[in-house]
Amino acid sequence: MNIPIALLTVLTALCAALTIVAQYRRNKRLEYVCKPLATASIVLIALLAPDPLTPRYQLLIALGLIASLLGDIFLMLPEHFLPGLVSFLVAHLAYIAAFTLAGDGTAPLWYLIPFLLYGALMLRWLWPHLGSLRGPVIVYMVVILLMAWQAANRWLETDQPGALLALAGAYLFVLSDSALAVERFRGTWRSAPFWVLSTYFAAQWLIALSV
Repeated sequence: MNIPIALLTVLTALCAALTIVAQYRRNKRLEYVCKPLATASIVLIALLAPDPLTPRYQLLIALGLIASLLGDIFLMLPEHFLPGLVSFLVAHLAYIAAFTLAGDGTAPLWYLIPFLLYGALMLRWLWPHLGSLRGPVIVYMVVILLMAWQAANRWLETDQPGALLALAGAYLFVLSDSALAVERFRGTWRSAPFWVLSTYFAAQWLIALSV
């Protein structure tokens, strides 16, 4: 890891930690500064990668991270959950394109079975509490699970070190969004900010490093 990437990683970790602290202390001002700054630092990690896999892969990952940055901003604002969801939907579509173009094609359909089972269980648990957001949540869940599926396929087919980083990031992203969905629709719990944010920033950092 070269010096600029290492410094940006330290900045990301610091801002991520301060974002978690801000949520526990309900310090909106600190959160409004640190959360976007953490994601912006991850964007720079992808853009400044010294030896990217391909320029196209780097561009798609950067686009996904920028869309995520917009999603972070929307989700911090009151009553902007749906625009935030759409922003992250765009991010996952960019990641799907990146993982597909960097791999050896589309994964066999049977690879989908664990992801479909997981999605079905999550939907069954959340369904009574989704209300008018049932449609958007279903679409988002399908897309993020497709992203994780394609990340798994790329690693299984290519066995590249970067593919393993992307796979770990994709799985952590699913974990983060699952925790976020539970917190929003089933009720919060004390450790929710830690689990949602720590897995989220780790996921984005790993995906950026996969460049």
